[in-house]
Amino acid sequence: MQNNNFNITKKSGEVIPFDTEKLRRSFERSGANKEEIEQVIATIADQVYDGISTKKLFKLAYAILRKKSAEVASRYRLKDAIMELGPSGFPFEHYVSELLKYQGYKTEVGTIVQGKCVTHEVDVIAQKEHKKIMIECKFHSNTHTKSDVKVALYIHSRYNDVIKTWEKEDLQSNFEGWLVTNTRFTEDALNYAKCVGLHLVSWDYPSQGSLRERIDISGLHPITVLQSLSKKEKSSLLNQGVVLCRSLSAENLKAIAISENRAKNILKEAKSIAIPR
Repeated sequence: MQNNNFNITKKSGEVIPFDTEKLRRSFERSGANKEEIEQVIATIADQVYDGISTKKLFKLAYAILRKKSAEVASRYRLKDAIMELGPSGFPFEHYVSELLKYQGYKTEVGTIVQGKCVTHEVDVIAQKEHKKIMIECKFHSNTHTKSDVKVALYIHSRYNDVIKTWEKEDLQSNFEGWLVTNTRFTEDALNYAKCVGLHLVSWDYPSQGSLRERIDISGLHPITVLQSLSKKEKSSLLNQGVVLCRSLSAENLKAIAISENRAKNILKEAKSIAIPR
């Protein structure tokens, strides 16, 4: 595994050297202890081969982790779980709202706002003391789809229209425009946002305050990480407006016809996952 000649193949076809430390850090973020991490890495070393795809490597690591700890395995697949908040993107907007609430903001989701020129439906509005944020969420169903500069330009123009009204109505607050995505941004989008002061948040950007870091710190894991729920059951709960593991209740599960015994196990798993790291 630590051989410099050991390579993995990304979905794009790009071949890159395997990074043992990167895998170790992902296990640490998932809550695995040192002994578990070394055991999993040693087991992987016996089963991988040069040129293995990132998808197969992930599945292998996940299967091994699951045998060690269901809770750690669930956290490890966090990125995939975020992808399951689609396809409409509406649950993702609620999820972003919850992350801001954790930081003490009051939030509104799906609000119609009057700009100087036209009205806009804003995904999330977050406010705390004298700070008010207009947040637009860009959800992608494919991990390799990036939000490009056209998206940043569009969101920034909407923000500029809205802020002209906000500045007249509220003379004390400072305003910010945010664009949040569950995947990544192109370089042009990042450069444009830096130039005009648009705040970008993606899975791993910025280095402090990325989506992944916010989830790790808050423990606000989505219900889609739960292994004890089927895809259909997760969808039904999301349709109820239940997004977080820590918000899940026996009443929510009863409403989708889950037995009392199963509900106890599901709630036990949810409680074990919903812990800040």
